[in-house]
Amino acid sequence: MNKTTLLPPGSTIGIIGNGQLGRMTALAAARLGYMCHVYGPDTDSPAEQVALKATVAAYDDHDALVAFADAVDVVTFEFENIPYESVQLLTQHVEVRPGWNCLQISQDRLIEKTFINDCGIETAPFKGVNSLAELEEAVDALGRPCILKTTRMGYDGKGQALIRPETELHVAYESMSNAPSVLEGFVDFQREISVIVARSACGQWTAFEPAENVHVDGILDTSTVPANVPDGIVEEAVRIAVTLAEKMEIVGLLAVEMFHTKDDRLIVNEVAPRPHNSGHWTQDACYSDQFEQFVRAVCGLPLGSVERRNDLVMKNLIGFDVEKWPDYLNEPNAKLHLYGKASTRRGRKMGHVNLVYPLGELLKE
Repeated sequence: MNKTTLLPPGSTIGIIGNGQLGRMTALAAARLGYMCHVYGPDTDSPAEQVALKATVAAYDDHDALVAFADAVDVVTFEFENIPYESVQLLTQHVEVRPGWNCLQISQDRLIEKTFINDCGIETAPFKGVNSLAELEEAVDALGRPCILKTTRMGYDGKGQALIRPETELHVAYESMSNAPSVLEGFVDFQREISVIVARSACGQWTAFEPAENVHVDGILDTSTVPANVPDGIVEEAVRIAVTLAEKMEIVGLLAVEMFHTKDDRLIVNEVAPRPHNSGHWTQDACYSDQFEQFVRAVCGLPLGSVERRNDLVMKNLIGFDVEKWPDYLNEPNAKLHLYGKASTRRGRKMGHVNLVYPLGELLKE
């Protein structure tokens, strides 16, 4: 498939990663007449339950990757942290969207933040850390409080250490298990927002409006639309997200998380070249949700409308919160989305519920 070829319905989309994002992508693809073949290391995964086919193998299993690539018409990702050699191998057999450049940027926080700054977009101040001595120097430069993060992997609060005035630096550094890290300076923000951009191979793009996000213990708790921000901030947030999607030459989706500061600036926190938890609100608020846009972009279809039809609060069901599912089914404005995970544990994303309200309801005085 070349960059201008439309992939017709009936084709098979290969999805690297077999979690809930792959599950919801496969469901959206089915509505458009596509089949999905998912690839990942876990058995009885959320995506495997709804996909046509599943390959259960490690992300560096070359034989399995080749067989997978030969069985699909295009490959995309719901999980971006796979080795470069694996991506390179896939591209020798099948079109891969988005390309390696996007993954390389988003896999490493230090590369990501440097790239964002090179695009003329602000991030929190940061410094790379590879030793306790470098951490001490970085804290002296950036001040406290600050946050230490591993440059690779780590999400939902994992691989992170908040450094307060009383924090012993050797303890914070040891918690990174000697992994390359980045220290980020403190950002005094009013709220966190995110924008999801879809971009096709021909450069067409659409952007969902910003959602306002609240995190608890490092994990997204709620996303609300409309975000309680001025129109100028909405426009600037979309401009930033679209700029990054174009500079990264995204074919698919890009999620951009940002801080809205108390002095009305926008500071990018991180990006993800795939569907994103903070975009789940689109499933029950927009004509085309983030997963349908993802499929459309990857398959070379025209992008759909991102117009919002109602106000909405997305609530994550984390761990044993999922046991409240019968209560949500009794709420007339609640749309329940469960991920089919066999076991429940603390901090695990088990599903989400979208609470739907009439347009204009959530920003009433």
